[in-house]
Amino acid sequence: MNSPATRRDIQVTLDGQRVDLPAERRSLTAIRAYLEALAMEQQRILCAFCVDGRPANLAHFPADRNGFTHVAAETVDLDDLPRQLIRTALHQTVQAREQALAAVVLVLINEGVVAREFWWKLAADLKAPLLTLSLVPESVCGPANGSASLTQLRKWQLQQLAGIIREVDEACWTEDPNCLSNTLENRVLPWLDKLHESLDLWHKTALAGAGVLCGAI
Repeated sequence: MNSPATRRDIQVTLDGQRVDLPAERRSLTAIRAYLEALAMEQQRILCAFCVDGRPANLAHFPADRNGFTHVAAETVDLDDLPRQLIRTALHQTVQAREQALAAVVLVLINEGVVAREFWWKLAADLKAPLLTLSLVPESVCGPANGSASLTQLRKWQLQQLAGIIREVDEACWTEDPNCLSNTLENRVLPWLDKLHESLDLWHKTALAGAGVLCGAI
């Protein structure tokens, strides 16, 4: 940790403001810990962390590495945390759709074992938006007003996803690779599109501070 590479100049910003690092804070984990402490002092939570322009997953933080020169972090106010969670779920949905779209083609040009492994990795990522949403409080969209609660909606979405995963799993074992590709295209992609549409509506509703649209999700 005392090599010349770790003593280099590193530019760090928090919410767009330059941060002067202590001399001993040069690894990614040390920088993150320092920024999280600064955020908590302002009663805020670290919500985004980019290394040389590339977003890092705060839940699965990258291992320390040399060669980075710029760290940019953003925070969120505690009152805005539910809306930030919805934005995170939106981002996870977009990422999952990109993977699913790539899988539609990749499973056609790879052997069965490779195709199945690719799908199983994607299947694990599909539930990420729903897990993020489980942290959003019911109150973010106001009272249910006779419609299903957000908890119930999330349960239904999990059941839908389980059924889709079962269908794709069955398609994985057919001899025709077109079957798996078609199932991904006709079942997974539409589900992700509908989820994204619902999240977008939910986010707009949360921003507006009203719950009248939640029943449409």
